[in-house]
Amino acid sequence: MSLDKAIGAGSVRLSKKITRFINHQLKPYQITTEQWSVLRTLSESDQITQKELSERADKDQATLTKILDLLEKHLLIERVPNPNDRRSFLIAITSKGKRLSQEVAPYLNDIYKKLIRSIDEEKLTIYQEVMLSLEKQIDILFQEQNN
Repeated sequence: MSLDKAIGAGSVRLSKKITRFINHQLKPYQITTEQWSVLRTLSESDQITQKELSERADKDQATLTKILDLLEKHLLIERVPNPNDRRSFLIAITSKGKRLSQEVAPYLNDIYKKLIRSIDEEKLTIYQEVMLSLEKQIDILFQEQNN
C-alpha cells in the first residue's frame, strides 16, 4: 500500500468520519464542529482579535468570518470595538456562549472517552505522539518551502 493511501487518505478518512460523528452529536446544541472549535477557543481566552483567534483556532480568515457571523447570529459571541485600534474589533464570548461551552465541553469529553474506550493507554499515547510528530514535520516542510 502506498504512503499516500496509508497515511494521507487514511488520515483524511478518519478526520471526516470523526467530524461527521461529532457533528451528529452536536445537533441538539445547534452548532457544528467548526463552530465549536471557535467557541471553545474563545471560552479559553475571551476578547481577542480575529487574527489571534484565526491562529489559535487554526482557521483561515474567510472561514472564520463565516463562523463568527453564525455564532453572532445565535448570540454566542459578539464583536466589541477594539480600544487599541478603532478599525478593528475584539471577539468576545457572550454569557449564552459561555453557558453553551460549559455544557458542551464535558458532553464531548464523554463522547471522546467512548470513542477511545477500546484503545489501550499505550497505543493512544503512541497515536498522539505520531500525530504531533507529523504536525511538526509539516510545519518544518512549510517553513522550508517559504524560505
